[in-house]
Amino acid sequence: MAHQKTRTSKQMKMRLNKFISSNTSYSRRKADELIQAGKIFINNKPAKIGTQIDPKKDKITIRGSEAETINENLITHQTKKIYLALNKPANFITTRSDDLNRKTVMSLVPKIENLKPVGRLDKNTEGLILFSNDGEFINKHTHPRFECEKEYFVKIKGMLSDKEKSALEKGIMLEGKKTSPAKIKIIKESLKQTTLTVTIHEGRNRQIRKMFAQLKHDVKYLQRIRIDKISLGSLKKGEYRELTLNEINAN
Repeated sequence: MAHQKTRTSKQMKMRLNKFISSNTSYSRRKADELIQAGKIFINNKPAKIGTQIDPKKDKITIRGSEAETINENLITHQTKKIYLALNKPANFITTRSDDLNRKTVMSLVPKIENLKPVGRLDKNTEGLILFSNDGEFINKHTHPRFECEKEYFVKIKGMLSDKEKSALEKGIMLEGKKTSPAKIKIIKESLKQTTLTVTIHEGRNRQIRKMFAQLKHDVKYLQRIRIDKISLGSLKKGEYRELTLNEINAN
């Protein structure tokens, strides 16, 4: 029996960085950075990289003044990991709170501790936006090194010439820096309007709108329809759904 108790005790242990990632918006990598910076404490003692903790017995605190932490922020339990997809309507801003009392995307999803938007969409852009409280999932879909594809449905003013299409596909100079190559697919075109899809993996502020503005084409409508292997599908505007296991675990 004693041997069985020992096994059970070991099964309850988990790496500190995994525990932090499961209970905050931080990835494991960011958790390790905080540990190295001396901001993580276990039972009021400075933590070390690779430490194993008992979530039910050990008291974990994050100390510091970073944007997403509160001094003496106590992590007391593991929370269920949440993964949601929302079809964002226009006129909602992508932020967790707003001092000007504007409508935010957080009002469209359940109130869950540490739930946050995965990336951004500007106020006038509609479509797919993800939410999670899993730091690793958030990092995977936002950090530039993962080159996570985002596909957009776009309507622009005027006809996009072959030369302009080629320029976008190769990359254009935007605010002093060349954009990464884009994938452009023309759906319908006329002298007054072109309907197309654009796929990029960068996440610069208002990038799609700025790319077409650089070519003197105003964006009349913009909707994100895919992030990596997660598609908007038939999700209605303003509604959300839980991601499937395949979507969550897709590489």
